[in-house]
Amino acid sequence: MASAPKAVSSTTAVMTSAPRSSLLKRMRSQKQLMIMSLPLLLYVLLFSYYPIWGWLQAFQNYKPALPFSQQEWVGFKQFKFLFKDDTFLLVLRNTIGMSFINLVLGFVTAIMFAILLNEIKSKLYKRTIQTISYLPHFLSWIIVTGLVANALSVDGGIVNVVLMKLGFIHEPIMWLSKPHSFWGIVGASHVWKEVGWNAIIYLAAITSIDPSLYEAAEIDGANRYRKMLNITLPGIRSIVIILLIMNLGWILDAGFEVQYLLGNGVVVDWSQTIDIFVLKYGLQIGNYSLATAAGIFKSVVSITLIFGANTIAKRFGEDRLI
Repeated sequence: MASAPKAVSSTTAVMTSAPRSSLLKRMRSQKQLMIMSLPLLLYVLLFSYYPIWGWLQAFQNYKPALPFSQQEWVGFKQFKFLFKDDTFLLVLRNTIGMSFINLVLGFVTAIMFAILLNEIKSKLYKRTIQTISYLPHFLSWIIVTGLVANALSVDGGIVNVVLMKLGFIHEPIMWLSKPHSFWGIVGASHVWKEVGWNAIIYLAAITSIDPSLYEAAEIDGANRYRKMLNITLPGIRSIVIILLIMNLGWILDAGFEVQYLLGNGVVVDWSQTIDIFVLKYGLQIGNYSLATAAGIFKSVVSITLIFGANTIAKRFGEDRLI
């Protein structure tokens, strides 16, 4: 009777040691790959994980002139002030609003563009349109915001000229001085810059759909629209869900360059984002602790949204990111 527990314990030890030995064998067999990945691992550790110790500033009344051991610890004082500050709540509203607009417009336009581009039969015409559409992705936001400002200018801007020619307006409008139009301008700018680039992954997903499905649908009398609705869209659903989960993590990252470059004193209540708030309090005012607290809040919310979206996708039986 006493030998049974010993047998069980020895079996358990063998089972736990087997995965370790197999892992070591795989690491030895892939030694070259491990060595090649070492610089990338060091890069991630150095620039992504090592700076996290700076989050401790959010719990201090940080003074740059003092050593770390002499900093005053204040607990959650910075976070309490953050959520009572009317400016931060306004910035949070702007960030969520512009992020939501960018997310919806980015997904809808990229999917529609990829589906419509897939329906073009001429390969030369299709490649030409695709090349032209994703070229703006490689332009910096400084150039893009300059183009947007010129297009919306009251002095010969193409938007005002076209609207006046069509009779929608009778005199030029200062679009960048209209607070309620700023979010739409930012969303349209993101679409123009990124729609072609974002459509590439959907085009790749569409090419993996079995062509026999389209042939069977055509035999059944389905037209182009029915095939797009019943074959193409369900065929790329898994890619859409995975990208949606990934993009939900950036819901508090509405951007910095476009808002900072297009914003002005008239639309300041609608243009400032969390990144601009961090820049203002961190570098201009010198309140590094409050700026760090805002950055921590942004990171925690992003991680929570990613895991939450992943859990919801799992419960509905969809593809997951994690």
